[in-house]
Amino acid sequence: MFFSVMAIPTLPSKRAIGKLSFASTLYLCPVIDVLLADIPEEFHAELRLGLQEALVNAAKHGNQLDPSKTVVVEFATNQEGYWWTISDEGTVPLTPCCCRPRLEGYLPEDTSECGRGLFILQQVFDSVEWYPEKRQIRLGKKFADSV
Repeated sequence: MFFSVMAIPTLPSKRAIGKLSFASTLYLCPVIDVLLADIPEEFHAELRLGLQEALVNAAKHGNQLDPSKTVVVEFATNQEGYWWTISDEGTVPLTPCCCRPRLEGYLPEDTSECGRGLFILQQVFDSVEWYPEKRQIRLGKKFADSV
């Protein structure tokens, strides 16, 4: 597996920024470990679930698990919270019509073929911004004292 990491270590002011890219794969444990490295342990389980969902979607549904395509994650920590922007190189057109109601926080119908991932992301993160035309999702988790 190929992945590259560029990260600036956590600074005392809680400001960190980095960028990570990896070939499309479902072997995500080391990637998520890097993304959670500077985040307090108390948030790890919840954020691991959310990040795994977003990364699987990018690798599997976006890049069709094509190892020649990469998933890119830009991440930042500031005084407000944690932020991740995840992009893929997919070419299959995204159809937001089946997922649009889910963006409002509704659980999809039991028989629905899509929408559960966005529902999970909305439960884990305080901010979920989906940009299908850019093949990108931006996720944010705010600190409790800045909400």
